[in-house]
Amino acid sequence: MSETSRQPREAAPAPRRPSVGVRIGKVTVGGGAPVVVQSMTNTDTEDPASTARQIAELARAGSELVRITVNTPAAAAAVPRIAERLAMMGVEVPIVGDFHYNGHQLLESEPACAEALAKYRINPGNVGFGKKKDGQFAAIIEKAIQFGKPVRIGANWGSLDQAMVATLMDENARRAEPWDAAHVAREALIRSALDSAARAEEIGLPRDRIILSCKVSGVQELIAVYRDLAGRCDYALHLGLTEAGMGSKGITASSAALAVLLQEGIGDTIRISLTPEPGQSRTAEVVVAQELLQTMGLRAFTPLVTACPGCGRTTSTFFQELAKTVQEHVRAKMPEWRVKYDGVENLTLAVMGCVVNGPGESKHANIGISLPGNGEAPSAPVFIDGEKAVTLRGDNIASEFVGILDDYVSRKYASRAG
Repeated sequence: MSETSRQPREAAPAPRRPSVGVRIGKVTVGGGAPVVVQSMTNTDTEDPASTARQIAELARAGSELVRITVNTPAAAAAVPRIAERLAMMGVEVPIVGDFHYNGHQLLESEPACAEALAKYRINPGNVGFGKKKDGQFAAIIEKAIQFGKPVRIGANWGSLDQAMVATLMDENARRAEPWDAAHVAREALIRSALDSAARAEEIGLPRDRIILSCKVSGVQELIAVYRDLAGRCDYALHLGLTEAGMGSKGITASSAALAVLLQEGIGDTIRISLTPEPGQSRTAEVVVAQELLQTMGLRAFTPLVTACPGCGRTTSTFFQELAKTVQEHVRAKMPEWRVKYDGVENLTLAVMGCVVNGPGESKHANIGISLPGNGEAPSAPVFIDGEKAVTLRGDNIASEFVGILDDYVSRKYASRAG
């Protein structure tokens, strides 16, 4: 039997909003399923090798859906080859095709692409314009019906349906108390998504193959849009703050917006749209999405390390280095542990820097260590399941603590092989 977390229970998020479940490959979005993490490549899809490598990297980091750009005939033709490469690599993550402007043409000219993709994503603001819009939208939906694929209808305030905006502005002008411009824009996003979903159902796409999103880049606007959207439909909803930004700004903005909605039970799948810093792995957005869901108590992906921020008592940087070492070790081991050990993702760890909160936090974790602070004896007690187990000293504390962690995992978690 696997050990349960020793952390005190926090208030649980609100019950999940009822939504229709959508099957995407082996993944279910909505219908009460756990919130799904997805990501997107930034490679040139016309290059099957680099795109397949990045998809595999994202999947191994924990992305459960991976979206790719399909914008040219060559990119569409490459999709089956990307799928073949992933199969040879043993990677089964569903691939989502992102279409803008010419999706109807690409799906028609490359039926192998239409079949290889697990889902299509289209934007009602640029699927077509004028008289061509309805026909081009219908062509994509008909391909989804033909190949049994779900569709995400994703409205974005950076590419609003201008005909919808004009209609709403006319309606607003006739109101006794007109809405402000922000309200009109939000309504245009929501109406665009809902009207497009209704049209897709009229064409014949089943309700359980439709996911909606209404993305904006402002935190308060996103919260307002999704609260309204969630109250007006039962489609599965994809959450994401579009163009969130780079580094701490992107992480903070995305977390602030998505955490509020997820706490209210809104959202069936999420993406953290980070701008990667130069040289940074694309997988950072996957890690942030996982940690957001895990810290909120919605999912468990990997053991997380509780660590103190440091103060004048913690003059050494060793506790910081140890916390980093332990977190990196756990993430590196998880692909193996996930296969062998049931429940290991719920393991809790603590690396603390002094006696003030060190022993207490360490006792709350499955495994915790309280390192010596300024003026304390040069010893580090280790607590296992709330009890002091051993005291570490000397120059090999890091390797010894990691060894204790590995031994605990192998002893305490049920082996799937056994």
